[in-house]
Order: sequence, then C-alpha cells, then structure tokens
Amino acid sequence: MKAKELQLKKEVAPFEKNDIRSSVRQMANTLLPLAALWIAAYYSLSISFWLTLPLAIAASGFVIRTFIIFHDCCHQSFFKSKLANEIVGTITGVLTLVPYHQWKTTHSIHHATSSNLDKRGVGDIWIMTVEEFAAASFWRRLAYRIYRNPLVMFGIGPAFIFLVDYRFNRKAARRRERINTYLTNVSLVALYALLIWAIGWQAFLLVQGPVFFFSGLAGVWLFYVQHQFEDSYFENEDEWSYVKAAVEGSSYYKLPKPLQWMTGNIGFHHVHHLSPRVPNYRLEAAHNATPPLQQATTINLRTSLKSLNFRLWDENNKKFVGFREFKLAYRKGRSDSQSNLAIPRPGLEAK
Repeated sequence: MKAKELQLKKEVAPFEKNDIRSSVRQMANTLLPLAALWIAAYYSLSISFWLTLPLAIAASGFVIRTFIIFHDCCHQSFFKSKLANEIVGTITGVLTLVPYHQWKTTHSIHHATSSNLDKRGVGDIWIMTVEEFAAASFWRRLAYRIYRNPLVMFGIGPAFIFLVDYRFNRKAARRRERINTYLTNVSLVALYALLIWAIGWQAFLLVQGPVFFFSGLAGVWLFYVQHQFEDSYFENEDEWSYVKAAVEGSSYYKLPKPLQWMTGNIGFHHVHHLSPRVPNYRLEAAHNATPPLQQATTINLRTSLKSLNFRLWDENNKKFVGFREFKLAYRKGRSDSQSNLAIPRPGLEAK
C-alpha cells in the first residue's frame, strides 16, 4: 500500500471510536418512532388506508435507520462490547429480516473484495464486463438483462432477498452462523404470528406490506447506487487497491439533511468503506476533517438516477456503459482497436 494511502487511513483512525450515549440515543430515536408509526398506521386503518400509507412509508424510513444500527453492529462499530453488538445486531436483524451472523460474514467479504473484478460474487450486485457480456450465451445475457431490469432489481429483488434468500444458511456457514439464522427465523415467525393474532392478518398485511416494500426498495437502491456510478473503480487482483476501491469505488451520496439522518449517514459510503469501524454518527465528521475524502465522486438524488442506465463495466475506458451503447458498438462490429468499448469482434470468443 502506498504511503499516501496509509496516511489517509491514519487520518480517519481517530473517528473509529463509538460513544455509548450516542449509540443508545440513536436506538431510542429510531426504534421508538418505528414502533409508534407502526401502531399509528394500524389505528389509521379505521379511518382510511390513504392515511395509513404515508404513515407506513414514514415507518419504512425508520426501518432503514434500524438497518444502519444493525449494519454498525456487524462491523463491531456500534458498541465496544462484542456481545452488545451481537445482541443488538440480532434484535435489529429480526426487525429488518436479516440474520446477523450470515450478513456479517458476507458483508465482510464485500468490503474485502469490493471493486475487485477477480473476486466478484459474494455480498455484491452481479456486474458483467463488456467482454464477458459479448462472449456470453444468449441465455446468460437474457438472465443478466432481466436481473438488471429496475423492476426486477428494486421490485422483485428485495422480496426475494429478504423473504427467501436470507432465510437459508450458506453452504459454508459454520455452526454459530447457522444457529443465528434459525434463531432469526423463529423470532420472525413468533413476532409476526403475535401481531397477526393481535390485529388480524388483513390489518397486518395492510401495514407491514407497505413498510416492507418501501424499506426494501430503498435499502437495495442505497446499496446499488453507491457503487454504480459512471466512473467508478474496478480493477483485477494484481492492480486492485483497498483504499482506491473505498474512495474511488464508493460514492458520496449527498442527500438532503432529513434523508441523510434517516439513512444513518450511509451516503458517506466512501468513508465507511475506507474505515468500517467508524460508527455511522461519525462518518460526516470524518469526511469533513479529511480533505482527500472530499474529492470522492459526489452524487445527489437527481444525478443518482443516471445509474439506472449503467449496466456493464467497460475495462478499456474504466466506466459503466448501458446496453444501448454496447449494442450500437457491437452491431457495427468494431474491434478493440477501433471501438471505445472493450468488446470482441462478432463471431469471436473473448480470450
């Protein structure tokens, strides 16, 4: 690692300190409003579902904030105590439908391999390079197009991830991870069964349905958009740098202050990837105190929508391109030396 990169990590190190009062305060101003909004949404059903819906959407925002607490616990940054992180992480994991140990493991792999083209596939979003897509079979291309369709990724995707995928253990899961997944599943069944018994399945679905849908959509969007920007950073193993992957491969999602608060400062994603031990309530301070971090790619609500068109990574030009751009270049049969895209000539296999 270069001297400048080591220095950057040293500059952020002072912010890798959690504060018990700040952590407890965040739990209070997150979990209590979540419970209050959920209950209010239920009682509003007797008036009109159109009153219930905005309350459920507001509650979904606090589910995102709950997930940030869970996320910090997985990084051991929310409390000093490992046990406290595990207990609070497991509880907030139940509330967000995510098993603590399973997600902690895969997310750690994501941090260790983010933007590494040779180590894709665990804890990340499926990304194909231009060459890989050009050489892929018809069915693989079709599967990738379906996967990258916004309706699938942000509509069907959250339901599959949270309701199906997270309910099962990984093949390589150790005993502790497996038990935690079982505990999370049993706790979910018990919690939802209790709520259905108390208010009825119809009322439960009318409240929890929108809460789950909007929080799931927002959660996947945040994870997606902070690594999918045009001039992001991707390299093969021999050229890959952890610090560059953090600072150049993660964006600064500059959100309006209310949304920044609701999303637990996760918009400072470049800071988080550089130093996962910085608790969410110190990310902004670390960003403001470290000039090199302020050079990270900045996106906002408007410009972030452009990421919906970024589908393939062009290794030649080090940027994302869309299917349309790929199609136009491929149809013209441009070779690597003639085209701006790193694709083989039609009829040739990518080496």
